[in-house]
Amino acid sequence: MSIFLPATILLPQSSDLEKWSVIACDQFSAQPEYWKRVREKVADAPSTLHMILPEAELGQPGEEKKVADIHAKMREYLEEGMFKSYEDSFIYVERTLENGEIRKGLIGMIDLENYEYEEGASAPIRCTEKTVVERIPPRMKVRWEASLELPHVLLLCDDKEKLLIEPIAAQKKELKQLYHFSLMEEGGEIAGWLVTGCVLKQFEGAMERYQKKADSSVIFAVGDGNHSLATAKACYERLKKEHPREDLSQHPARYALVELENIHNEAQVFEPIHRFVFDTEPMPLLETLKGQCGAETGYPVEWHAQGRSGIIYLNSSMGELAVGILQKFLDEYLKGSKGKLEYIHGDDELKQLTKQRNTIGFILPAMRKEQLFKGIEADGSLPRKTFSMGNAKEKRYYLECRRIQ
Repeated sequence: MSIFLPATILLPQSSDLEKWSVIACDQFSAQPEYWKRVREKVADAPSTLHMILPEAELGQPGEEKKVADIHAKMREYLEEGMFKSYEDSFIYVERTLENGEIRKGLIGMIDLENYEYEEGASAPIRCTEKTVVERIPPRMKVRWEASLELPHVLLLCDDKEKLLIEPIAAQKKELKQLYHFSLMEEGGEIAGWLVTGCVLKQFEGAMERYQKKADSSVIFAVGDGNHSLATAKACYERLKKEHPREDLSQHPARYALVELENIHNEAQVFEPIHRFVFDTEPMPLLETLKGQCGAETGYPVEWHAQGRSGIIYLNSSMGELAVGILQKFLDEYLKGSKGKLEYIHGDDELKQLTKQRNTIGFILPAMRKEQLFKGIEADGSLPRKTFSMGNAKEKRYYLECRRIQ
């Protein structure tokens, strides 16, 4: 049986999809001005913005009211007939990036019984990075009483032979196009086609063959949205505990909507996620890093601090990835020192932030694709925030919805 399934997908009947579709809530968390611009652009227009809580706004006064407003807005959109429903379908998606590359994906759902995020996981769907469990409860407040889910999870397959998504792309002229529009804030363009009938059946056959031929016990890896999917799982597990004698096999909360992408798509780029430390003394931090992890040769990592910059070589005998060595050091260093850690997408963004006083940033190298599935199977997960699927502007935008209550 396939672990990636067609779903009942809801799309908005809105005349302004650019205002409807906004970027994933976990982006630009250190840049509140981004979200201020988005709110000004959207205003009161129908939008997914009114159904999410950006992480840049977590912990601010009035958070409980914001969550209540999100739930109310979902109910309002449903009652007003905002959505058109597509039963038992996939949606083939093409995301045209700023550089002209086209990233291909397929919207469907997974059974959360086939997914685990804890250490020692053995399920066929696993996270790519260690889950920070403290990040789940704030997200559960939003999802637990939500009528709808809005996916920004990108699920990865290791389809070297390109048997799954690429054949659908070759047949897209035979499919019904559902949307094609420009995304706000330089997000590129998005287009989607309804996948049903014989094309859907062909995909299901290819998926069955892919699962049987998999070289790894990891069938799919969560490339983006690890904590959002972990939240969906946590909510489902809570539901099971609260209803121990009920059959939940068909309950919508047992499933989660995701976009499946192939890591071997030429447009699929693994961007590094950089480290930014603020409220710290940058030079003592750097000297301690050199003393504990530095070497004359090894993994080169570029650092920036208040107008100064340089290269530090991390001792390659301390780990397989530069990000793992640096992350372990920072975790230990910040336990006993003043300072806070943030994760930043994009070289320019990090350099701009490090112009501030009492800050230091590290620009990390990108991970190679062939390290992904092997690393997950060997180590359980990669170091936290090892890579990103493209830069911040290329992250998934909310568009499709699915009922979970």
